[in-house]
Amino acid sequence: MEVNCRGCAGCCIDWRPIGPDSLDRERRGSRRPLDDTYNLVPLTRDEVRDFLDAGYGDALIPRLFAAGGADGAATIDGRDLAALDGRPVFAVGLRKPPKPVDPFGLGRRWLDACVFLDPETLQCRIHDDDLYPEACADYPGRNLALDRETECERVEAAHGGERLLDRTVPDDLHGPRFGPQAVGSVLFVHPEPGRLGGIVGRAAEGRLTAADRAEFVGVAVGSTPGATEVDESRAAEAAARARAADSWVGRAVEEWEERAGDRGGDAADAAGLAASVEEDRGAPPTPGW
Repeated sequence: MEVNCRGCAGCCIDWRPIGPDSLDRERRGSRRPLDDTYNLVPLTRDEVRDFLDAGYGDALIPRLFAAGGADGAATIDGRDLAALDGRPVFAVGLRKPPKPVDPFGLGRRWLDACVFLDPETLQCRIHDDDLYPEACADYPGRNLALDRETECERVEAAHGGERLLDRTVPDDLHGPRFGPQAVGSVLFVHPEPGRLGGIVGRAAEGRLTAADRAEFVGVAVGSTPGATEVDESRAAEAAARARAADSWVGRAVEEWEERAGDRGGDAADAAGLAASVEEDRGAPPTPGW
């Protein structure tokens, strides 16, 4: 599988503000995400733990889902959530703050982007790191294996050029993880819906606090692969570490959010800010082309 990623990052940014309406595919079907994040990377339980161990608890964010017609549901803050036995199901991914990026040669714009994407080079700061998520490493191979459209092809259709250079499915894909084996591995079950009052409403409005995010990170780390059981002691310890996280990621997110203009708006005056906002706070360099 060969792709041309230079000047793209279509799979790492929310380019809906500068793309066709058809990009909003994550909000089709019965189990729609409660949040409005585009292309959230689903992390495994072990990856969530690894990010937490590396001090990046503040880089993580949960995703809850609206209940579909055939789903079990838990009603919290007036919203029906997808649930198992009355307990909400969720995933954990990487946060996407606004950054001044220049994809597809369109000029620098304020677009939501992965916390680990360098807005100058449009490269991942952890691409060569052990923390690089398996979902990212498998992309777009997973889509090709499932005969699903890739972000590469969406970029080609909207902005031209060649991004997906061949359609060979790699032999070493990690997933995807579907069915019962996903529970406790990439989909987690919150054991105490009563603790989520207020949090669900903030999740839907994009206003989660550090404590809110830590609640879900803890449950993910305390989960048991293939089961719905949660080790509450392990979850509480992980949640405490997530609340205390103070990495360059969390501090950079705060500054990007303060500086950002309207999504899709001009960000020419923010060129070069990655050095002071991210690298001066400890962000690792990108690998280079």
